Amino acid sequence: MRSSPRNVWGIAACAAVLLLAGCNAKDYQVARIAPTQGNNAKGEVRFYKVDGGVRVIATLEGLMPGKHGFHIHEKGDCSAPDAMSAGGHFNPTGSPHGAPTAPPTARHAGDLGNIEAGADGKANYDHVDSMLVYESITGLSVLIHAGEDDFTTQPSGNSGARVGCGVIEKPR
Repeated sequence: MRSSPRNVWGIAACAAVLLLAGCNAKDYQVARIAPTQGNNAKGEVRFYKVDGGVRVIATLEGLMPGKHGFHIHEKGDCSAPDAMSAGGHFNPTGSPHGAPTAPPTARHAGDLGNIEAGADGKANYDHVDSMLVYESITGLSVLIHAGEDDFTTQPSGNSGARVGCGVIEKPR
C-alpha cells in the first residue's frame, strides 16, 4: 500500500511537533485524576523528562470556574474520601511553600502553582518545571484544590479542600 504525499506530510508534521516540544511521547508518567468525595474534578496530568526539567501537561474538567491550587504531594495514596491520605506537598529540600517561579530555596518541589478553569469547568496547563526531577516523582500524587494557591500562606498556600487526586505512574 502506498502512502499519499498528504499522509507523509501529516506524519512528518506530528513528528516535528514532538521533537520541538522536547519530549518523547512514549516516555512519560501520568496521574489520572479522579474526584474526591462530593466533587467532579477529573482528567490527566502527564510528566515528560525534557532538557531543563520536567514538562507538566494537564487536561482537567469538572472544576468550578477560577484558579485552583495544583501540587505534587508526598504520598501516592488517594484512598481517603478527602485525599488527605496523600500527605503534604512534595518537599524533599524542606523549603517553605512558594510560587513555581520562586528559587528552589523558596518553594517546595511539588509547588506547581495554579491551574485555571474556564466557565465550562475545563482547565489546561503546560509548563516546564526546572526544579522537578523526573525519576523522583514516580509513586507520588497530584492534587487539585478547591481554591487558589496564594503562594504565601505556610505550609500549603491556603488553597482549600482537595477536589481531585491521582497517583503518578508509568502508563499501563
